[in-house]
Amino acid sequence: MAGNKNLAEDPYGRLANAIILQAVKDYRDAEMPQAKSAIIRFFRSEWFKTLTNLDPEVLIDNLKKEDKIHGR
Repeated sequence: MAGNKNLAEDPYGRLANAIILQAVKDYRDAEMPQAKSAIIRFFRSEWFKTLTNLDPEVLIDNLKKEDKIHGR
């Protein structure tokens, strides 16, 4: 059943996930507010919407909560 491929088996889906995971890692590692702002712009971009169905605002809120927990 080619139409029922699991996302993990789809090379384009894996690439999209890797891009998003790298952006999350980059946000967590960023020390400059400008870098974090640029990553947030990516999360709100049309390209992000093309890559995933994730709600960017939920992702951003979760990352900002992490910042508060870790005192960043």
